[in-house]
Amino acid sequence: MTQLHEAFTIFLSLLVEAIPFLTFGVVLSSALLVFSDEKKLIAYIPRNPFLGAIAGSLVGFMFPVCECGNVPVARRFLMQGLPPSVAVAFLLAAPTINPIVIWSTWVAFRDQPGMVVARIVCSLIITVIISWVFSRQLDAVPLLKPALGRRLAYLNRPEESPPAIACESPLLQSGTFILGSGNSGQLLKLDEQAVETLLPPITPSRWEMFTDNIVQELRELGGMLILGSLIAAVIQVFIPREWILLLGQGTISSILAMMLLSVVVSVCSTVDSFFALSFVSTFTGSSLLAFLVFGPMIDVKSIGLLLSVFQRRIVIYLLLLAGQLTFLLSLAHSYLF
Repeated sequence: MTQLHEAFTIFLSLLVEAIPFLTFGVVLSSALLVFSDEKKLIAYIPRNPFLGAIAGSLVGFMFPVCECGNVPVARRFLMQGLPPSVAVAFLLAAPTINPIVIWSTWVAFRDQPGMVVARIVCSLIITVIISWVFSRQLDAVPLLKPALGRRLAYLNRPEESPPAIACESPLLQSGTFILGSGNSGQLLKLDEQAVETLLPPITPSRWEMFTDNIVQELRELGGMLILGSLIAAVIQVFIPREWILLLGQGTISSILAMMLLSVVVSVCSTVDSFFALSFVSTFTGSSLLAFLVFGPMIDVKSIGLLLSVFQRRIVIYLLLLAGQLTFLLSLAHSYLF
């Protein structure tokens, strides 16, 4: 009973610290995504591979979404003609390089400001390298799912008539980016009376999409937060401390363990700093950095979302490349700091 009480206390403390950041991030990202016009932003993105990678990495400051919301946003960007390499930069960097996550990381590690700087710098380096690698692929159509590939091919050859795209997912349409929502940019079915009187189609208002998006994200991300906090509490209380110390003090083993944990636990980047903070006394600082850098880029829930944009082999390539770079940078951090 003592262990259960201790685990429940840790679980509640993690939730109390993290929920305000999650709520604020969801509200702000919903407002930006529903009430802003991404076409104007795309027009200012540099076409140079290196500059485009940096610009795509910094777009998260305007669209501060976590890894749960960046994939739907990136799909909308791709449908508007954003180069895939820039979209990759946004996908990898936005969950980390945005004001909400930077703020929450600073609150969690206020006694270690170097951790905040290291997280931003490492994420930016990895993002720019991977984006540059993807920019070397001149024909980006084979990288994408068929519907997105056909749309991109049409954008590159505007003299041809646009292909018929089967929008099996509402994320390919305009409007809200709610995952699984059926009203994303779609016109509601007209009733018989409206058809007879030729009334204009009924569309959901921006405020309706805004509130629906907040509810949807809070439900999805809140569940992930509860699960992640529960796992952290269980690990801290019920797993023998000797096992954790043995695994967490090795330079290489601790980095690999925390990278694996970040993929499996899939904690939202808005609150993952508080999850990592619970391991600060048992794992090395470099392994915590690996958790904070790799988790927002690639985790279990984001892999499923990435498969809605890229071919399977490309997702595997992203996972391996991001994992290798995260490990090397974290290992360098362990020797330099």
